[in-house]
Amino acid sequence: MRKIDTRNFRRATRSTAREVNRQILLELVREHQPISRADLARRMSLGRGTVTELVNGLLAEGEIYEGATAMAPRGRRPTLLHIRTRDRFVVGVDVRFSRTSLILADFAGRQLALESFETPLNAPELLVEALQARIRRLLESGGAMENCQGIGVVVPGVVDRKAGRVLAAPQLGWGEFELAATLGEATGLPVAIENAPMACALAHLWLGGDVIKTENFVYVTVADGVGVGVVANGQLVRGHGSTAGEFGHIPSEPSGPVCRCGSRGCLEACEAHLATLARYLGYDFSDRENHRRLHDSQFTMPDLIARFRSGDARARAALEETGRYLGIGLSILVNGLNPGRIFVGGEIAAAWDLVEPLLRREIAARALTRAAGATPITPEPATEHPRLRGAMALVVAPVFAAPQLA
Repeated sequence: MRKIDTRNFRRATRSTAREVNRQILLELVREHQPISRADLARRMSLGRGTVTELVNGLLAEGEIYEGATAMAPRGRRPTLLHIRTRDRFVVGVDVRFSRTSLILADFAGRQLALESFETPLNAPELLVEALQARIRRLLESGGAMENCQGIGVVVPGVVDRKAGRVLAAPQLGWGEFELAATLGEATGLPVAIENAPMACALAHLWLGGDVIKTENFVYVTVADGVGVGVVANGQLVRGHGSTAGEFGHIPSEPSGPVCRCGSRGCLEACEAHLATLARYLGYDFSDRENHRRLHDSQFTMPDLIARFRSGDARARAALEETGRYLGIGLSILVNGLNPGRIFVGGEIAAAWDLVEPLLRREIAARALTRAAGATPITPEPATEHPRLRGAMALVVAPVFAAPQLA
């Protein structure tokens, strides 16, 4: 149950019931389309007159549309309803240490265009300039200038989602930066920002398609950094200051390498992509100049995994160490949160056959119960673009979300 916050609430009005029913009906259409008015009335236990009024409102707003008529055993053939997706567009942006990717998709998440470019480090203004030009080109070539609903941006760092501000992005060399306002002014479009694990978790709730559904899970991103998006009872857990999920900065090795946050032995400094690559190359992870060398070399995790596949023993050893540290980190989540499932997203999924036995061994050694030790873990390959789907979800999800009433 959820306690009413008496300092921050919306009182019920005559329109409250209609607002709630509108969102329920919209979500039912999204999940069960094509669907008839009669079926909606049965599912909502509402009179057909009330459902017709809600449907007419959503048709007028352009949220849904009428499709073909269905066969009926008797009486009038029902007209089926669909969510309007194909002529509404969204741009997703995934900012990462080496490269920044952009996707143009419709509201159903169908990819229309995809491109990437080298991320300029220590220069968020240059990134905005590059994004502005590329976003305009994507929209013009895709015929989406008129109906783009917004831009979602995923950033590896700590963000103030409501203010649209990046608070710190050490991997990029950023301090505070008004990303949403700056990019919004440059493009003329609404911009939503979020950190990677939160966005990926949100995508599982709203754009998950046929993936395993659960309302209690954690999404772990292993990329330039390491983070966690926690979903409890179908809601993202954001924490008091909306900075929950900085799982990568839990110390796991007191004598380990110095992390970019300033602490020593953080999980991020032991299992993130940059840590794995530095381990393989023999670089000191804490050396800022080595970060620049890694960026300029364009040597990536897929390159390292390809070397492991070709028999490179050093590549194998670097990945095995990452798998061990990942298992230590996941055991903390298993014992502390007891999630129904853990999703792991990132390029490390391409070496899952190597790292899974190692991380499972670490979890089994630390889990407090046998059931916790057997928590399902699902890898999500980077080829499925989970971070870009997360960026798209930042724009799509609010359209279908339940209204905040208390």
